[in-house]
Amino acid sequence: MKQKGPPRLPYYIIGALSMMLALAAGWTRLAVQIDNYHYDWTLKLYPPVKPAQDAVVLAIDDLTYRKYTQRHMRRAMALGLERLTHAQPKAVAIDLILSEKSEDAEDQELAAAMKKISKVVLSADLVPGSGDWEEPYGLFAPAAAAVGHVHAEPDTYDGVSRYIPLWKAAHGTRHWALALEAARMATNAGPIGESPSEVTIGKLSIPIRAPRNPEKMRLMYVRYRPRGIEHVSLQDLIEKPGAAERLRNKVVFLGVTSQSMARDRLVTPNSAGTPMTGVEIHAHVYEAVAQQDYLRQARDYLVLLTCILLTLMTATGFALVNNWQSYAIAAVQIAIAHALPHFLFPRGIFFPLMAPAACAWLTGICCSAYLYFVVRKQLNRSEADRTRYQQAIHFVSHEMKSPLTAIQGSSELMSRYNLSEEKRKQIAGMINSESKRLARMIQTFLDVERLGEGQMDLKREPFCMQDVVIVCVERARPLAERKKIDLHVGELSPDDVSGDRELMEYAVYNLLSNAVKYSPQETKVDVATRTVNGQLMVSVSDQGIGMDDRELKKIGTRFYRTERAEKSGETGTGIGLSIVSQIVQHHGGKLDVSSVPGKGSCFTIVVPVLVAK
Repeated sequence: MKQKGPPRLPYYIIGALSMMLALAAGWTRLAVQIDNYHYDWTLKLYPPVKPAQDAVVLAIDDLTYRKYTQRHMRRAMALGLERLTHAQPKAVAIDLILSEKSEDAEDQELAAAMKKISKVVLSADLVPGSGDWEEPYGLFAPAAAAVGHVHAEPDTYDGVSRYIPLWKAAHGTRHWALALEAARMATNAGPIGESPSEVTIGKLSIPIRAPRNPEKMRLMYVRYRPRGIEHVSLQDLIEKPGAAERLRNKVVFLGVTSQSMARDRLVTPNSAGTPMTGVEIHAHVYEAVAQQDYLRQARDYLVLLTCILLTLMTATGFALVNNWQSYAIAAVQIAIAHALPHFLFPRGIFFPLMAPAACAWLTGICCSAYLYFVVRKQLNRSEADRTRYQQAIHFVSHEMKSPLTAIQGSSELMSRYNLSEEKRKQIAGMINSESKRLARMIQTFLDVERLGEGQMDLKREPFCMQDVVIVCVERARPLAERKKIDLHVGELSPDDVSGDRELMEYAVYNLLSNAVKYSPQETKVDVATRTVNGQLMVSVSDQGIGMDDRELKKIGTRFYRTERAEKSGETGTGIGLSIVSQIVQHHGGKLDVSSVPGKGSCFTIVVPVLVAK
């Protein structure tokens, strides 16, 4: 019979369950944080190749604050913009909320300076709590070419600013990000366009990311320049005419960078613990837009497809190979899951780590554990089969002693003595009978073994149990006579049963021979059959030492020897009753045992009666 390998379907089931568990884990807060940390680390590992080229931060730093103070800051801004007029910047983005009126003279000066530059972008802010826009003051609004919002979008879990919202809307008013409006001014582009997948500024396009939140804001990952953005102090611009040349033909971001006065200091992946001001963040955003240097987040369906492929390849490896190569395949899948984000990141695609890595690891571990237990089970089964067949050989050799002894003794009589023709025929007949019994015994044992392994179909022929009992009693009577045991046959039911007569003869004879073997001399063994409620019962009872409840529970267990066998001094392997039990079970019946210590035992074969059609 061809041996079957381990089933393959469980590996795919384990893989599917592992993948679902890994995907569910990939949506947890811990998984999102792991992906964020991996993003930050990868961003530093693969920084942008080109440094900042167009953006310059015109910084209201500590020196500027000490020189002009908060009260006269608008006059300082007006002076700086006057200097910028001669430098002809591409655009000027002012990251200050000029929503309130100050001194008339200073406001007039600042508004006039804005009009000279013409390409000025002012800032708007959403008031926390109310959701209202804080727009530029009426005197400044006409001087501005555009208004952009100055919001960053710190991550919900760790507060790191990895992306910004490209637009914000409230009460029917929508503003694009300050950096986008600056890019529009610098390129002389028309209105900013948008689609479900990108935002366009003239010939520039920005891929967008829709986060999993109700607001559905358009978010853009920021590739921060590792060397930062060039800074020019507003005080230097005012007091040193040559400083304006550093701003020539640049996009200038004017804002507060003072350590003590800046309100919007945010942590970024590149800040290394030192917060970055909002005006610097917007300058980085502009550089990413101008250089078309973006990170596109991998689509969810691509992540799911990758997880499915990794899981399928790992499960298939274990299902088809089932050796050390399976573990090698799983290790390769784990390596792929970890290497894929590093392969795609330099190509502008941010691929999450947690879900694919969790799928690869969990599938590999679970399939490896299942394979271990399958191999362990097969090893235990192999060891059990080896032990069973060793003991089976012992059993066969033990059972063959009786017919072999009879054949050997009879042949010696025929060779040593001159026997009459009648005696020679009698001995020859016995030799023939015992050799046939030996052959049947071997065949019966082999049939029982094949039956237990499911390798043989049971015969289904009608036969009379009464005839089986009579044949077995006559075969066992010589054994009983040697021990002066009265082998008494009681009432025998004439009903037929269906099955294999040779196997049933083996079962009945085994019970009879055991009863005689383990009974004291000059006792009695009773055999009887009866039919009750469609069940035919063959009972064999003796007057031996009996068995207690503990032993009765182990009856039928292969190779278990009872105490009566030990005390009687009879040799045996404990396999006979287990074979009897198998035979009866395959006939649709059962083997009942009742026993009382010191009074004997009764074994009863219960099989269904053949119903006449």
